[in-house]
Amino acid sequence: MRDKVVVITGGSSGIGKALAHEFGRHGSKIVITGRNQHDLEEALDELKRAGITAIGCHADVSIEDDNKRMAEEAIRAYGRIDVLINNAGISMRASFEEVQLDVIKKVMDINFYGAVYATRYCLPEIVKNKGSIIGISSIAGYRGLPGRAGYSASKFALNGFLEVLRTEYLHKGVHVLTACPGFTSTNIRMRALLADGREQKESPREEDKEMSPQQCARYIYRATVKRKHILILTFEGKMAVFLNKWWPWLADEVVFKYMAKEVTVPTR
Repeated sequence: MRDKVVVITGGSSGIGKALAHEFGRHGSKIVITGRNQHDLEEALDELKRAGITAIGCHADVSIEDDNKRMAEEAIRAYGRIDVLINNAGISMRASFEEVQLDVIKKVMDINFYGAVYATRYCLPEIVKNKGSIIGISSIAGYRGLPGRAGYSASKFALNGFLEVLRTEYLHKGVHVLTACPGFTSTNIRMRALLADGREQKESPREEDKEMSPQQCARYIYRATVKRKHILILTFEGKMAVFLNKWWPWLADEVVFKYMAKEVTVPTR
């Protein structure tokens, strides 16, 4: 990855920022995007203090023109794009019967259409350089999670999109990775949207028991170097995918009971 240009959407916090540090410490040149200008500048300052070559782009992945500008700024700064990591994402937490439908649309716009837009505008460079397209999906993209209808739907859609790309570019030297973390200790649950669109502000899970963003980033970096197609993380994540494939009726019961342990669970 030395001297490769890596674009990371949503790179100002969580897994995205950890990925910027991980690829950067191996010599990659980094472009991070973020909607919050303050968080973006803070993350960029951290990267530069660590000796990583990086630029930031204030952008909202759900806006098509912002993605076009992101790709243009990356090429203007570094002359090429080798890796795109579609990391930007948002979650939600509410039962389907209570959630406002515009909450689901917002989640889809960021998690799915954001990846579509970013990929479209980075794709010519990635094809030319035989690079990588990486989607940070989720176990929720293989197994629907109660209380997260919009989030699971967006990740199922992302998985399908990445599978299509992997097949279409199978013989053109383009690497496509679907990375599916399990529960990871990031701020995604604090910023998850409730039924009325407000952020929930606090996590319903014990964050100190979850995988760290740094651990997650190391796994994703190695999978990128090895040009793997699918990466499923955590024991719980692997079990959920396994059960859902072979015994979906059992997976329904296990997932229901597991998610019901959360504080103020939206479905019982």
